[in-house]
Amino acid sequence: MMGDFFFGVFLFLLMRWLALLHNLLRFPRLRPGPTPERPTASILVPARNEAENLRRTLPALLRQGALEVLVLDDLSEDETARVAQEVAGGHPGFRLLRGKPLPPGWRGKNWASWQLAQAARGEVLVFTDADVLWEEGALGGLLSALEGKDLVSALPRQEGVVEAFVMNGLLSFLPHPALEALRLANGQVLAFRKEAYWAMGGHRAVREEVLEDVALARRAGRYGLYLGVALFRVRMYRGYGEALKGFAKNFLDIHLKNPAVLLGSAFYHLALYTLPWLLGRFDLGLLGLLERLAVQLVLKGPLLPALLTPLAPLLLLPVYLRALLPGKTWKGRPL
Repeated sequence: MMGDFFFGVFLFLLMRWLALLHNLLRFPRLRPGPTPERPTASILVPARNEAENLRRTLPALLRQGALEVLVLDDLSEDETARVAQEVAGGHPGFRLLRGKPLPPGWRGKNWASWQLAQAARGEVLVFTDADVLWEEGALGGLLSALEGKDLVSALPRQEGVVEAFVMNGLLSFLPHPALEALRLANGQVLAFRKEAYWAMGGHRAVREEVLEDVALARRAGRYGLYLGVALFRVRMYRGYGEALKGFAKNFLDIHLKNPAVLLGSAFYHLALYTLPWLLGRFDLGLLGLLERLAVQLVLKGPLLPALLTPLAPLLLLPVYLRALLPGKTWKGRPL
């Protein structure tokens, strides 16, 4: 019985290695590009209680050479608005918008993004989260990838142990064509041609969706998913407690809103990365650890998340359990 179990673990790890090797060779990557000579892009930042992040990330956005950078203060309970204005320092392309109260039937981020889109003047709408740090040339590289497409999404470099295990694992989960077939997208960086955004209904069409990025990608015509680790990096959460709450809010949706799939995912990760160490199959444990080390090396991320791979599924167990419970909140709002 245990022999069959460990043979299954080996097969799943082998499939992950094959997916990783394919993506290492074929996953399209964003490269830095020159600042556009004629600015056409609006960079749009929904911001609720993001004062700390904006101090770090807004200066880099203002240096990208966009037509404008719009930050929407989504009824923040901290000093988001004051910090944004202070950091912008009168930059001619910066505008601060005051968010309106959340209407019934809308998710908070979708409502904030919809307001930003209505105010934007650019031919290209680039939505990015307040915690994403843009490197020099990021906008140029993103616009180059958008040529001939309606929507482009990028996978940034993830920092943090739990965040890296969850997000970076996509690189070895499925080969790139399968990820695009599923219309995987990442709301941390989404770039639309404006006319395509309006044609698909924008965030209004997906206003009730938790995974609005995937829902928008499924409505888009010409779409591309890119590896953006050379251009974007992000620390999603400050500490384990915040990561627990943050991932729990959308883990059930990620797993097809099916509790059985969610619990199956928890067992899958325990079986691949933790149980081999606990049950004396150190060869399989090492194979899983090396896979995650290879992922981090490819993504040029810190190696600590990979070294903690055997512990990561255990750290995620409270996330899975919390995802099944009602009454979840995020940034002071019920979900």
